[in-house]
Amino acid sequence: MSESSIQTFNHLKIHTQYSICEGAVKIDDLKDFSKINKIKSLALCDTTNLCGALEFAEKISKAGTQPIIGTQINFKFGGIIGLVPLFALNESGYKKIIELSSFSFLKNDDLSEPHLKFDELLNSSEGVAIFSGTVFGLFGQLFDKGKFSEIHDLYNKLKSVFGDRFYIEIQRHNDQNEKEFEKFNLNKSLELEIPIIATNEIFYLNKELHEAHDALICIGNKTYVNDKNRLKFSDQHYCKNNSEMSELFKDLPEALQNNYNFPLRCNFRPLFSNPILPNISSEKGGDADVILKKDSLEGLKIKFDKVFGIKDKELDKNNNYLDYKNRLNHELSIIIEMKYSSYFLIVSDYIKWAKNNDIPVGPGRGSGAGSLVAWCLSITDVDPIKFNLIFERFLNPDRISMPDFDIDFCEEKRDQVFKYLTNKYKDSVAHIITFGKLKARMVIRDVGRVLGLPYGFVDSISKMIPFDPSRPQSLSECIAGEPRLQKLVNEDPRVKKLTDLSLKLEGLNRNVATHAAGVVIADKKLTEVVPLYKDASADLLLPSTQFDMYSAENAGLIKFDFLGLKTLTVINNTQKLIRKTNKDFNIENINFNDQKVFDLLSTGKTVGLFQIESAGMREALVQMKPNHIEDIIALVALYRPGPMSNIPIYNDCKHGRRKPDYLHPLLEDILKPTYGVIIYQEQVMQIAQKLSGFTAGQADLLRRAMGKKKRAELEKQKQGFIAGALKNGIAKDIAAGIFLKIEPFAEYGFNKSHAAAYAIISYQTAFLKTYYPKEFIAASMTMDISNQNKLSEFYEELKRLKVEVFRPDINECFADFRTIDNKFYYALGGIKAVGYEAISNVVKERTENGKFQSINDFLNRVNPKDMNKLQLEGLVKAGAFDSINKNRQSLFDSIPNFILKTKNIFENKSANQIDLFSEDENSENNIINEIDDWKFEERLSKEFEAVGFFISDHPLNQFTEIFDDYKIIDYSNFNSNDETREANIAATLLKVQERKTAKGNSYAVLKLTDLSSVFELFIFSDVLESNREILKEGSSLLLTLAKSISNDENRFKRVNVQKIGSLMDLFNSPIKEVSFDVNSDENLDTISKILVEDGKTEVNFNMAINDKTLKFKLKKTRNLDRKSLNLLRKREISSTIN
Repeated sequence: MSESSIQTFNHLKIHTQYSICEGAVKIDDLKDFSKINKIKSLALCDTTNLCGALEFAEKISKAGTQPIIGTQINFKFGGIIGLVPLFALNESGYKKIIELSSFSFLKNDDLSEPHLKFDELLNSSEGVAIFSGTVFGLFGQLFDKGKFSEIHDLYNKLKSVFGDRFYIEIQRHNDQNEKEFEKFNLNKSLELEIPIIATNEIFYLNKELHEAHDALICIGNKTYVNDKNRLKFSDQHYCKNNSEMSELFKDLPEALQNNYNFPLRCNFRPLFSNPILPNISSEKGGDADVILKKDSLEGLKIKFDKVFGIKDKELDKNNNYLDYKNRLNHELSIIIEMKYSSYFLIVSDYIKWAKNNDIPVGPGRGSGAGSLVAWCLSITDVDPIKFNLIFERFLNPDRISMPDFDIDFCEEKRDQVFKYLTNKYKDSVAHIITFGKLKARMVIRDVGRVLGLPYGFVDSISKMIPFDPSRPQSLSECIAGEPRLQKLVNEDPRVKKLTDLSLKLEGLNRNVATHAAGVVIADKKLTEVVPLYKDASADLLLPSTQFDMYSAENAGLIKFDFLGLKTLTVINNTQKLIRKTNKDFNIENINFNDQKVFDLLSTGKTVGLFQIESAGMREALVQMKPNHIEDIIALVALYRPGPMSNIPIYNDCKHGRRKPDYLHPLLEDILKPTYGVIIYQEQVMQIAQKLSGFTAGQADLLRRAMGKKKRAELEKQKQGFIAGALKNGIAKDIAAGIFLKIEPFAEYGFNKSHAAAYAIISYQTAFLKTYYPKEFIAASMTMDISNQNKLSEFYEELKRLKVEVFRPDINECFADFRTIDNKFYYALGGIKAVGYEAISNVVKERTENGKFQSINDFLNRVNPKDMNKLQLEGLVKAGAFDSINKNRQSLFDSIPNFILKTKNIFENKSANQIDLFSEDENSENNIINEIDDWKFEERLSKEFEAVGFFISDHPLNQFTEIFDDYKIIDYSNFNSNDETREANIAATLLKVQERKTAKGNSYAVLKLTDLSSVFELFIFSDVLESNREILKEGSSLLLTLAKSISNDENRFKRVNVQKIGSLMDLFNSPIKEVSFDVNSDENLDTISKILVEDGKTEVNFNMAINDKTLKFKLKKTRNLDRKSLNLLRKREISSTIN
């Protein structure tokens, strides 16, 4: 058989993973399959979208296979919505199916699934082929409902519009009703003279994937595998070979022949496109290049007036201005040459609009902060000349790439910018789609659910899979690295099946979402370029492209990043709080050389500060003791794996403990600001310029070559570097030596433009915390109101700052965190399950009509819509009603009564009725159950559930009586005292996070609190495995710690957890042996009255008589518990537990 006849049948109904929870074909796998099997052509036919069109066309063509682009779109006829397959025969057909696919989302109501009216299919047919579809499609559903005459009429209409481009589809999967539908269709084909075509609906490549695909269908439809009434497909939806398909349809040669010939009718595939920038010249009246020059020069003059205080008429004589102007002209020439003028003007336009409309915008991020044009156009707030930043790091004519400004906006107001873009660019702007994947944990949970396994069982398995976004692991890696999971797989057939199916489905698309930060702007209607999508359930102003970021950019669309940075919102909200007492405060006008701010940073007390609040950063700040903004820029750049090892060198040189190494006298100016340490990519570029005469563009190419570590390119750059140095009179061996020294730095050198921009925000937050700590922490906590881990950190910080905090109180506190008259009010909205909006309405009622006098008063005045069972439980557990009624358990158990009463009150008010049989409003006996309050531990446990930490008391306070017995000290004392190398500490576990090392070993991070601080400790696999049962959040522990300190100058400290025990178990355990120190008969008499019963405690006495100590022991062991022992100690009888 010749190679050309190996594959004759064409699979025209491929469902890739972009057919969400239906297709199980990954395009990369399909590409390999096509190449191995020498497949001639394949057609994409994903359900309701064209998300994979460009990726499919590009990758399948590289396998030597002809890609055909199709899709299935929902059309509505007579109240029935169903799918109809469409295929693009040429470019106009591709544009048509893009338009139809887009309109099925954009023109749709919010309640139905995406669809169009059937008549819209008949409006334009050029370049489009139509198939009648499957038994589950539109015509299959009409057939199922007996609407035979309607199908006849619709087939006729399609034939009149599409002619021989309309095919009646014949499929043989043995799916339900398929044979009857085939008979009907064959009759209609003869009657109406419509061609038939043989197809096979492909959901997966190999037959053994059927069971996994069946589970996938259940995941998508939220059903169970054992549900008899669910959607079920046969096991024939795999990629059959030519002989299988020819045998299947041998009785219908016409259907086969039309399938063989169909690819010959298709002569188009979408191709990658160069970037297409919107042209804004006509809008502003003039050429974009001219406008950019004019706006940039005007912006420079404004900056010199505002920043340097130099007026317009003095500029021409100012040398500094002339230097800036020369740099500006240099940048403009590159921007104009690369045809990016419109890009700069578009970004400048929406940033200026945001700033003019009181929307906080970040100072810049990424390499864009290195552009003087960007500074002049208000795109960034970082002066690149002041901070020695290089434009070519951002835009280099020798390295063609799109400019990319990542702009940070205040999260709360970012939608206003999107609204502005919608009004300005109308149909030419959209977000970018993203796809959630069936990752290791998710696929186990989903497959476990559809298999009908108990939730708790599946949850326990999924928790064995480490969740670490920084080092994601595949499911097979997780199983290989977790002995507990391996044991279950080998011993429990349910888990074996669960993991087998999950491994086959892992990595498939699970759901569709929107990349809210990414926006594309085109030079025409977007539906002419890419298909669009709109999620009716998401409250987004803009639609999204159906293409993901990779495909959207390859289609020629330019991406603009609108990143939400919550720190900008925190700064803005802090400023609003400050202005209540200081109207003139403006964060833009703060002093960046304030020593008090640097003093705060040097203490390492940086909770809540942008980029510099981690434990490692705090330690680095204490060592560094920064005294100018350049130190913060350096730290932001250095604090990463790799360059982190240079922090001690930087610190030693800064404080005179070590002499900086400038590599060569010519490089001192470049390396002096960083004490001889090469920190920034810009420094590598400057070294190449200074030593070897490289242009900025050439220096940028050198930086990239060093970063990418491509030996051939690196060797080429090295020769150029040495040759340039020789011309500058530097010896070859010295130049080669310098190249070798800078090469490692270039690999992990940081972008200074980005570090400078973010260091500015770090300093702003430090300034606010230094001078306005309560306002800053209130704004920060409100921003993190649903993150109880962060709230816990801030609460500890408030305690450290000795700020009086009002605990949650329904009569005092507000929905958000507030500081009023030097008092700090905890947010009711920060309690778990208490919705911010609902509690805001409750607070509004209290503010307008006075404090709640009783529970009855509360129930009479609050709308039941604002108080459900979970919300009331949260408030009670947090102690929010303590000022009305202190018995929390009594209130908690009475919540069903409260719900019933408030509902009755509201219904009576709505009906304008009075409850004649209700008791006096002030009497609460009828609705509050009279029972004892929770004991100390349970009360705090419930509080922990609601607040996420302990606010009214600390669980350790119930164990303080045994601290001396076990020689327990505070963690802060242990950590700060280098003389103490081993100690016991008591702490309550707030959170435990299990992770894996790079080698796959288990470890856990414990977040703990003792009576003085909150801290974290690492435990490794042996300690973790032996103590897993007691490592429950909220439990109090006794930990034995050992400290090791390195002998180098930096005195690196490591704390190891050696043993862990339960404090409650220790507290309740029997006392084995005790010694009493007695000095009188009264002491003996008191002890004898308590040690009455026999027990298991050995009792010793040390009795002081006439400067002598007599020691004796009771013959019989006695019964002595902690309670009795503490009673004796309170009577000043000294005792020691042996």
